[in-house]
Amino acid sequence: MTTIDYAAAADFYPGRTSRRSQGLHYRRFASAAEAVQFVAEEMEPAFLKGSLLEVDEQRFEGADILALYAHRSFPLARRKAS
Repeated sequence: MTTIDYAAAADFYPGRTSRRSQGLHYRRFASAAEAVQFVAEEMEPAFLKGSLLEVDEQRFEGADILALYAHRSFPLARRKAS
């Protein structure tokens, strides 16, 4: 798995389905950790398809974002089991 700087700013682009169904739009997060936590804890897994997280020119899609959340190096407290 690719490592990322969880402290770096991150851009989140929701997939089409989540834009329509959940009313999500592009969001900029102060840290990748906050973006990953938002995706893992606030979004329904079914809406991850097509979603993209960009951190320091690295791109992560759907299940890869959840893998960042589950990784032992994730720095924030998790609110629910991953």
